[in-house]
Amino acid sequence: MEKRRILIVDNNDELRVLEVALGRLGHEIVVAAEREKALRRDDLGSFDLIISDLSEDEVRAFKVGAANYLRLPYNRDELREIVEQTLSHKLRYVDDPSLLPHVHEKIEFELPSDLALMNGVLEYLQERVAKLGLIRPDRSNLFVALDEAFVNAVKHGNKNDPTKLLKITAELSAKEATFTVEDEGEGFNVREIPDPCDPANLFRTSGRGVLLIYNIMDEVEYNAQGNRVKMIKRPEAQLVDTSDDKHV
Repeated sequence: MEKRRILIVDNNDELRVLEVALGRLGHEIVVAAEREKALRRDDLGSFDLIISDLSEDEVRAFKVGAANYLRLPYNRDELREIVEQTLSHKLRYVDDPSLLPHVHEKIEFELPSDLALMNGVLEYLQERVAKLGLIRPDRSNLFVALDEAFVNAVKHGNKNDPTKLLKITAELSAKEATFTVEDEGEGFNVREIPDPCDPANLFRTSGRGVLLIYNIMDEVEYNAQGNRVKMIKRPEAQLVDTSDDKHV
C-alpha cells in the first residue's frame, strides 16, 4: 500500500484508534485537536486525506476499514456520488511511467444492483486499462462489453433488486486485463440463448449483449450456473498510420 500523509482533526478520544490503525498501515498521521489550529497550518496542501467531525457511528465504520461512509436508509444518489468521487480521486494519483509495465493491479467492487452506480465504475476501469497501455479509449469497445456484462447482471441476474449484490473484480497488468462479473441470481444456460446471427432471430434482442461481449473480448467464460462471467482483454494491435504522405 502506498504511504499517504493524513491529517486527523478532532478532539474525540475514539480517533486514537483510527490514528493507530492507519499508522500501522504505514501512513504518516498528524493529529490536530482544534479545527482553527489545523486551518492555520501552512502545509495543508501536503496532506492526501483530512478526516474531521466524525460521529460515533462513523468512527466505528472506519475502525473496520471503511473508505467512506453512507448513512441509512439507502440513498442511491448519495451512494453514486460517493462511488464516483472516490474513483475520481483515485484516478488523480500520478502513476510512475517507468513502473507501469510492471504493475499488477487487482480491483474489487461489491455494490447494490443499481445501474446508476455503474457509470463511475466503467469509467474508472477503462481509465486504468488505458493507463497500462492495453487499449486506446477513443478506439476501443471495451466500455461496451463491460456495460453489457453489468446490465445483464443487474437486470437479468439480480432482477434490479438492490438488496442483491453485484461483484466486480478486475485484475490488470500491461499484458492483459481480466474482468469477472458475478450476480446473486439463479443464472442461465448460455447455450440456450438464441443465435442473434440467425435471420430468424433478426428482431429479437435476446442474446445480443452476450454476442457483443464475445466479439469484443479475447476470451469469455461463464460458470456452470451462469451467474458469473470471466472476460479477458489483451493489448490491442498497434494501429499503423496508413496515410500516404508521399506524393508521386
